[in-house]
Amino acid sequence: MPEDSVKVAVRVRPFNQREKDRNAKLVIKMQGSTTTITNPEAPSEEPKKFAFDYSYWSHDGFTSQDDGILVPNAGSPYASQHKVFQDLGQGVLDNAFEGYNCSLFAYGQTGSGKSYSMVGYGANKGIVPITCDELFKTMGTNQDQNKRFEVTFSMLEIYNEQVRDLLSKDNPKGGLAVRQNPKLGMFYVQNLKKVPVGSYSEIEMRMEQGTSNRTVASTNMNATSSRAHTVVTIVFDQIIKDDSGNETKKSSTMNLVDLAGSERADSTGATGDRLKEGANINRSLSALGNVISALADQSENKKTVVPYRDSVLTKLLQNALGGNSKTVMIAALSPADINYVETLSTLRYADRAKKIKNQAVINENPLDKMIRELKEENEKLRKALEAGGVVPSDGRTQMSEEEMKALEEKIRSQLMANQQLIGDSEQSWDEKLSAARNETEAFVSEGNREVARKNKEPHLMNLNEDPMLSGVVFHFLDGQATVIGRKDGNPDIALSGLNIQKKHAVLTQEGGSEVTIKPGSDGAKTKVNGVPITGPRSLEHMDRIIFGSNHVYVFVNPAKPQAPEGTPKEITWEFAQKEVAQAKGFATGLAGLTKEQQIAQEQILEVLPMVSEVNAVSEELNKYKSFEVVLISAAAQESTTGKSASGPQDPSSFATKDDPRFRPQVMVKMKNLLNGNTWLWAHGKFVDRKYMIQDMYQRYLDGEDVHSIPREEDPFWEPTEDILIGTADIFLQSLVNAMDFSDQLSITDYKGQEEGKLNVNIIPCNQSGLALDEDNYVEDSKELLKKPFHFKIEVSSAEIHKPRFSKGIKVKYRLLTDKDFTETKQVVDTLSPEFGHSRVVSIPKMKEQHLDFFRDHSITFLVFGKQEDTAGDPNLAKLTTKELRQMEQIGSAADSSRRKSVFAHDTPAPDNAHIRTELVLMQRKYERLAQKEKRMMQLCDEWSKKPPEEQLFEPFFRAVSAVAHSTGTRLKTRVQLLNQMLAIQKKQEEETPSEQMLRAQRIIRENASSEKVSSQRPPSGFVSFSFGFPSPVFLPTFPLTASHASVAQPTLYASPVSLPDSGAA
Repeated sequence: MPEDSVKVAVRVRPFNQREKDRNAKLVIKMQGSTTTITNPEAPSEEPKKFAFDYSYWSHDGFTSQDDGILVPNAGSPYASQHKVFQDLGQGVLDNAFEGYNCSLFAYGQTGSGKSYSMVGYGANKGIVPITCDELFKTMGTNQDQNKRFEVTFSMLEIYNEQVRDLLSKDNPKGGLAVRQNPKLGMFYVQNLKKVPVGSYSEIEMRMEQGTSNRTVASTNMNATSSRAHTVVTIVFDQIIKDDSGNETKKSSTMNLVDLAGSERADSTGATGDRLKEGANINRSLSALGNVISALADQSENKKTVVPYRDSVLTKLLQNALGGNSKTVMIAALSPADINYVETLSTLRYADRAKKIKNQAVINENPLDKMIRELKEENEKLRKALEAGGVVPSDGRTQMSEEEMKALEEKIRSQLMANQQLIGDSEQSWDEKLSAARNETEAFVSEGNREVARKNKEPHLMNLNEDPMLSGVVFHFLDGQATVIGRKDGNPDIALSGLNIQKKHAVLTQEGGSEVTIKPGSDGAKTKVNGVPITGPRSLEHMDRIIFGSNHVYVFVNPAKPQAPEGTPKEITWEFAQKEVAQAKGFATGLAGLTKEQQIAQEQILEVLPMVSEVNAVSEELNKYKSFEVVLISAAAQESTTGKSASGPQDPSSFATKDDPRFRPQVMVKMKNLLNGNTWLWAHGKFVDRKYMIQDMYQRYLDGEDVHSIPREEDPFWEPTEDILIGTADIFLQSLVNAMDFSDQLSITDYKGQEEGKLNVNIIPCNQSGLALDEDNYVEDSKELLKKPFHFKIEVSSAEIHKPRFSKGIKVKYRLLTDKDFTETKQVVDTLSPEFGHSRVVSIPKMKEQHLDFFRDHSITFLVFGKQEDTAGDPNLAKLTTKELRQMEQIGSAADSSRRKSVFAHDTPAPDNAHIRTELVLMQRKYERLAQKEKRMMQLCDEWSKKPPEEQLFEPFFRAVSAVAHSTGTRLKTRVQLLNQMLAIQKKQEEETPSEQMLRAQRIIRENASSEKVSSQRPPSGFVSFSFGFPSPVFLPTFPLTASHASVAQPTLYASPVSLPDSGAA
């Protein structure tokens, strides 16, 4: 049987508006069939290259025609929708007419353009609709009277390992069953609705129906559409009658699959979650990756088992991957630098897929013979069941109970599969098509009535995070008052899902054009333009309304179509969520934000509605847990990536300001409302837990007792762990001058609130940890280069404010090159722990990068408190989760107002702490300079009081020079003095007294010119020099021997010195 490789194409989309606003950089290039990607964090690295069957450049170089269709500019490599269909869709169509099974699936992260390639937007139709249209056009050209065609259409969605029929409003709890045909070995969806269609317009109507049902279901089930797989299946049968009147059926099954977003869990921080393997939401794509890898290994003659059974998706795609199908994969790429990691992952995924080999055959069978054989086989199977089993093929007459059950299940599966095929054949095609068309016409008629009403009556239009699912559901306001609520409350508009009350909201029409909205009951959560409402409020055209947690609508009023000023022309789900974030105090604009801040902002906007939803589930299931979004510096996270294997002696491994380890982390804090214990979940971990919580809630709605599951399987439960009380930073500038630094640091939590004080010392020392004295101080940091350097970190004690942390307190820290954290001992039963911790850090050879690190960086100390899994306050257990959350929100609001007015002045920001440290060091440097000045003044004063015969210049000059040049490094000072003494001694032997005087004046002037010379003019007979002091010192010019005794006694002048805080010195 001939093998046929999977064809793989990649396609890159244009920048979206958000990427344009952020000035995103392009990381994708294409040349022919080759695609390259550049790492934005390492632009000097060689770009990674991949070769595919097709590389489609759809990023730029196009023009929009009057009809909205995008076409390439002259000479542009732009790949239009028509070009993609010609290369990929036409091949699918041709293979279908030949009788081959065909599969086309799109892969890529959310927002990368999968749906645009598969379905398209507006006039730019995608592969699926063009293929369907061309199918019927080709059928219409048939002139053969002995050939007829039958086309059936089905549409399903796989979400959280459950299959939903999108052509049916009623789906069983837990979804449709996926069964295996034992005879053929293939999987199928039991009771999936397969609709006969006779034209492309009927397929369009059915796709609209499926999209509408998908939208309603995803909203009611709180499902995230980007995590769902959509599978459109078209069965194309060609029935050919031969000369003898016998009919043969040539059948082709076309699977058109739009896969869920391929976001990598580990890239968002979910790695390590104890329940990660239990997240069904990730199972399908993970299993698909494993199947592709196994098939790629098989193509290289490696023996491996292909794990088709690991997920619903891979079961249904078994034919498409490695089976009887001609398969095409299109991988959608994001062009922006921020998506580099996910885009590279997509390219590697596609690169593996092109190695898969399929074995496609023409599906052609005599129709009458096939039906007769199916009936005969069914009769045998029924008799086998009635007899309680069959004799095994190995001759044994006895079977175990387990074997009997397995055999009966296999027989039943085969019976159902055969009966489904027989049933499809017993009713004539014309009868089935007529019934389907009646249903389609009813759907179209309802749609036409809806269009007419939209132009006249006020209504609500849905918004969804998937743009294709927005503007699909409409609710009209009938009569004077329209009640919105749960189905069991008999409302006018029935909604279901989280936080929807029986009578949730009432919309009232007055005068035919004025509409007001008010809560229908106490505690009913409704937001208008992001702000919760507590009483009646007038609605304006294009206002955004959120009912409960996830029903988002736009109010449309044709009677007053003027929207308020500032309302965007196009209202999106993202815009509505930004309003909610703004109402909660989060900034949503991009102006002035760094790349890292923009990333954090996007994650916040993504997580906020999820947090709202999880809180709603917690309230409904009474889990006594509360969740909130927090933003924490990366330095405060043990999960921060980028651990280096090298120690601090490797300066190349020190981080820069652009290092990912400096990026703020969006996290979610979970709090136990009974005992106060808290946990911090990384963004990815929370997202995965959200889907598990969502699954739990759906099982609760399906009638399952979710309160009795083991706590280890409960996504709301987490074992106790040490909680981060707060962080404290100490800066390292003092080490540049080999100075010690001690400080009492503020311990601040993620909100900037002070939680205590931490006493820390940074001390230059020798290798054994003995502190260096002040004589080792250096003015010029370059003196430290190329020498060993050691410093000691001491964490002495702390003062913690909150009594709940007295169960145990410890401190962790690490330099950016440390592989692991350094920990102090844990001190229990006190809020004033004495740690007595010290650690010596050794650098064998100082380099400039070390000095830069000392100047610009700090050490972050993480202060942890021990938590215990206690029952908590029994009085609190008498309240519900909803009541406790309301109490907490009231307390948080009051606390927040206090922090705004007081705390902002009490706790220094990191920049302020850096400046404060620098000021302390400058004051200490100034004190050393002041001491030098004072000593030089003493030397001058002592010299001036001596009798003329004892006023020897050379000893005096050596003493002054020694003080002036002293930097604390004794060896340097001694060498300088020795060199000067030798030079003076040599000159003395050769000079006359007059020459000695001139030389002395010259040396003093040279010393003065080599330092910072004051602009002040010295008195007559004096020379001015500074030696780096804040004020000049004036020394006399006079004879150096007894022959100059006629010169007047010298006088010393010095200007006053002002300290920043201490007055005059």
